[in-house]
Amino acid sequence: MSDTPLEDVTPLDQAHAAMQEAPEDGVARLRFYERLADSELFMMLSKEPEGEHIAPELFETPEGRFVLVFDREERLAQFAGAAVPYAGLAGRGVVEMLAGQGIGLGVNLEVAPSSTLLPADAIGWLHETLQNAPDQVEAEIEELLPPSGLPEILLTALDVKLATAAGLAASAYLVSLRYVGGGQGHLLGFVAANPEAEPALAQAVSEALTFSGIEAGALDVGFFAAADQMAARLARVGLRFDLPKPEEAKLYQPKIPGGDPDAPPILR
Repeated sequence: MSDTPLEDVTPLDQAHAAMQEAPEDGVARLRFYERLADSELFMMLSKEPEGEHIAPELFETPEGRFVLVFDREERLAQFAGAAVPYAGLAGRGVVEMLAGQGIGLGVNLEVAPSSTLLPADAIGWLHETLQNAPDQVEAEIEELLPPSGLPEILLTALDVKLATAAGLAASAYLVSLRYVGGGQGHLLGFVAANPEAEPALAQAVSEALTFSGIEAGALDVGFFAAADQMAARLARVGLRFDLPKPEEAKLYQPKIPGGDPDAPPILR
């Protein structure tokens, strides 16, 4: 990464460098895949998109077929050397689109320190990993306590994940707890969450656990109204995470194929 100016280094570059520096570190490898899934990627196409239908440029190699994506538009242009059609996609949307197709992913090839080829089986693994659904807490809570014993890597992962959840909830609090009837654990309680966003927030927490190399059962998720007594209890003892406020609505917001991971573009 020394040949790349510091201001041009992307989160994907940083995660890839950490993985390369510690090839035996499974957590570093997980974090690279997490950054890939969370990034906006620009995919080279063979022709202009037709509505929700896109036709990626496929590259045949001795290792198999690959679609090319770049985490910056300038990197795609540098690789292509000429104007080419492309689509901006959510990383997880790319994974959803390619899963089961026997197609791998070329990332930032030849134009960035994170240049890498991911075979089709790696894409299949990432797709399966992203499907892991978390459980929401339903047991009655007896006592809340300040959080303790959770690794710093998880706290950092939660901070990064929740920074991307603008407008989905007012805040979140991490606490230790004891349940009525026995049992203890940790809870991330969201306050004033958009009801439609609750599954996405729970999934984000699940991914923070998975890509930190931590067992999914290590953290429960709960949702509470701002006027709920539990919200006040969380605020008294919890570690607070402030979610960013949503950006002001723009007059025109074009729909990006693949921007919605629940409705990925259709591969042609």
